[in-house]
Amino acid sequence: MMLLDMKQGDVNGDGVADNVYLIGNKASETAVFADNITLVVQDGRTGENTIVNFKNNAGYNARLFLGDFSKDNVPDVLVSIDSGGSGGYGFFYIYSFRSNIVRTLFDVDLYNKEYVFRVNYEDFYKVSVGSPRLNVLFTIDISYKGYDYLSQFYDEGGKLKQPIQGEVLALGAVYPVVTDPKSLSYDLLAIQRIIGTTNADTLGFVENFLTWNGIRFESSRLTVSIPGTPLAIHF
Repeated sequence: MMLLDMKQGDVNGDGVADNVYLIGNKASETAVFADNITLVVQDGRTGENTIVNFKNNAGYNARLFLGDFSKDNVPDVLVSIDSGGSGGYGFFYIYSFRSNIVRTLFDVDLYNKEYVFRVNYEDFYKVSVGSPRLNVLFTIDISYKGYDYLSQFYDEGGKLKQPIQGEVLALGAVYPVVTDPKSLSYDLLAIQRIIGTTNADTLGFVENFLTWNGIRFESSRLTVSIPGTPLAIHF
């Protein structure tokens, strides 16, 4: 086992800094891929180790971040691992170790099951991104895509030739965001990529701003962002 990342912070709240390690198996010191990635927290007061295993334990650029997500003035541990695939997925977990009790605050698999969207091409160069479960619908204008792209799916009148679906990919990134500079607590920005009929066809991003409510992370702002296009000549 090799050391992949290491941070220090008082994650159990006893006033003494603890050592937080991310370890895993690598083919060599310079290899970027690791498997059997494991989280180890060493109590700074007693020296005892707490070991946490997670389901998705292989990937690239495994890293740690310490920050107070649960608003209890004790840093939590964010583990991030890149899948390395063309989809740009990631594996993310947040754990609390307050009073040396391990609690899972965020699990990427549970998130991906909850935030599922349907992506449908609509008449007149529109794409709908919706979730009946979340009671939300977004509409993306793809008229900027140009004739070569649009003519694959639309007739000359702007009607779909046949039903076409896209996809919202699994969670690709999470970013800690400071919203209260006084307490230095963090919220979480979760991002999923929206694609058309191929993985290379990015239509936009689902951006979900998550805040800890005392029990779980809940969405306080769910939006869709789109890539910019060249400014139209008539502007």
